[in-house]
Amino acid sequence: MPKPKDSSLNRREFLKNAAAGAAMLVTPPATPPITQPTKPSKNPPPPMSRKAEIEIPAPVEVLTEERSGSDFMVEVIKSLGIEYVCSNPGSSFRGLHESLINYGGNKNPEFITCTHEESSVGMAHGYAKVEGKPLAVFAHGTVGLQHAAMAVYNAYCDRVPVIVIGGNILDGTKRMPPVEWSHSVQDAAAILRDFTKWDDSPVSLQQFAESTVRAYKTAMTPPMMPVVLVADGELQENPIAADAKLHIPTMVLPAPPQGEAGAVAEAARLLVAAEAPVIVVDRTIRSAEGMAQLIELAETLQAAVVDRAGRMNFPNLHPLNQTARAGAEISNADVILGLELNDFWGTMHSYRDQIERTSETITKPGAKRISIGAGSQLFKSNYQDFQRYPELDLDIAGDAQATLPSLLEAVKKQLDTGRKGALLARGAKLAEARQRTLQADREAATYAWDSSPISTSRLCAELWAQIRNEDWSLLSESFWVSRWPTRLWNFDKYHRHIGGSGGYGIGYNAPASVGAALANKKYGRLSVCIQCDGDLMYGPGVLWTAAHHHIPLLSIVHNNHAYHQEVMQVQIMADRHSRGIDRARIGTTMTDPVINFALLAQGLGVHAEGPVTDPNDLGPAIQRALAVVKKGEPALVDVHTQPR
Repeated sequence: MPKPKDSSLNRREFLKNAAAGAAMLVTPPATPPITQPTKPSKNPPPPMSRKAEIEIPAPVEVLTEERSGSDFMVEVIKSLGIEYVCSNPGSSFRGLHESLINYGGNKNPEFITCTHEESSVGMAHGYAKVEGKPLAVFAHGTVGLQHAAMAVYNAYCDRVPVIVIGGNILDGTKRMPPVEWSHSVQDAAAILRDFTKWDDSPVSLQQFAESTVRAYKTAMTPPMMPVVLVADGELQENPIAADAKLHIPTMVLPAPPQGEAGAVAEAARLLVAAEAPVIVVDRTIRSAEGMAQLIELAETLQAAVVDRAGRMNFPNLHPLNQTARAGAEISNADVILGLELNDFWGTMHSYRDQIERTSETITKPGAKRISIGAGSQLFKSNYQDFQRYPELDLDIAGDAQATLPSLLEAVKKQLDTGRKGALLARGAKLAEARQRTLQADREAATYAWDSSPISTSRLCAELWAQIRNEDWSLLSESFWVSRWPTRLWNFDKYHRHIGGSGGYGIGYNAPASVGAALANKKYGRLSVCIQCDGDLMYGPGVLWTAAHHHIPLLSIVHNNHAYHQEVMQVQIMADRHSRGIDRARIGTTMTDPVINFALLAQGLGVHAEGPVTDPNDLGPAIQRALAVVKKGEPALVDVHTQPR
């Protein structure tokens, strides 16, 4: 049979016919020749080397040698010791961007390339909780600040310092149509104002210098929160006037506010006299020194400690740590001391989620309630993260960690040496209860040990076996895996954990872990994250940031194919209406297809293995990934897991 003629349109014939057709409509003075386009190269352009990326480029011919306003802005940022700027690039801060990488040499701060503004702020969130100071975030106009909003809210709820610098063009006559009109705004910080501590829109370079120093001090003074500055495009890009007299103010951080001496002495008196005191901690400790002071206070009083895990507050294996028995200890307490306890009311009550929601007090009559904290002294009206109003006997306004030394001194002064025997007996009983809890947790961890999908207890146990002899740091929440890390591991140092998201916003875990790993990098710590699948899908591009900037992070994906919290919520509603729970997975699961996070990570330049479905394969996979991380690169293991 003769071969059928190819009916597909030849590209050259198409161009020829198109040109002929156009000639019939209009006759140009001269018909330009049609040239064959050069075929694109199959090989992508080589990536910029690390050396070329961070060094100052060689001198080139320029239109002007005048310094721009953004050069001075970078000097101001440098004066604050800010190490990094996390950002997705945007034209509204192009002046700052160019000055940072050229005039500033892309060092202190270094530009960290992010693929989404929410990831930029999430990285800043995690970084600050490790490093104890903020990095900066550049955000592009209206769209960048809107993208950043959720992560800013998390940092606000978590009382974490972040400096957001948004680009904007205020003068409408200077905006290029059409995009700059859509990306500019009359009041750029308005979208974030309800959940930031302070904002400003400087109109001069000198005001920018003073406002930036003020913003840093404001963010770093307890209660710590995000702040926003708006850098106008004209201010960035115009040359600095020859007669300008610019000055960068000296930045001195104020001492954190401490509790009033008389109130602290009264708190000490109540604690010393108590028969069953309980210390409840939340976003309390921010340094190793603070953790040591809290341990000393608890041991001096032989008091039970309940840790809400807003930070790494108290060693989980310490005999006085009664977090697993929180209900029993709080119900029996005659004095309850809350240190930066965000939800004091919830600590003292049980709550039932029914058609008619009800609650009841779990504390015994006459129990004294003492609060020490700066976090409760500053909050906004619209966003209700401050929780329900608690009835207190003593409310001390002051930073809890800063107040610990004076509280400890007052307790020691008032402590009768004759009571030490009774206190030691109380501590011994608490230690026995702690040992029973630990033993019960170890036994519970063996349930479904050989199951597939892999149990979360087996996942955490296998991970612990690989990292226990390293100087590790867990950068993710443990709530989503039934708190197995805090039940099985040894959290004995301040940098072992950084707490949760604050605002419970999904999408926090992945970027915060990368940001915290960036901070850990200089200390040589092993950064570890147990990454929820749904959370990672909010911003998987942050894996590329980790690969691009060589940020060593071991991510173990808890891949249960669902937003399981929401699965349970729909099940609650279905059960309430007696409709059965068999359809609760509709709209809450990530199946058909199941996401292959190993392939996703590999495509973003990260070493990855999985999905791991056999529990016996998990340990070796983690070990291989750990070897990559020890070489200074990120790695990921995708694990198919049970729901919790």
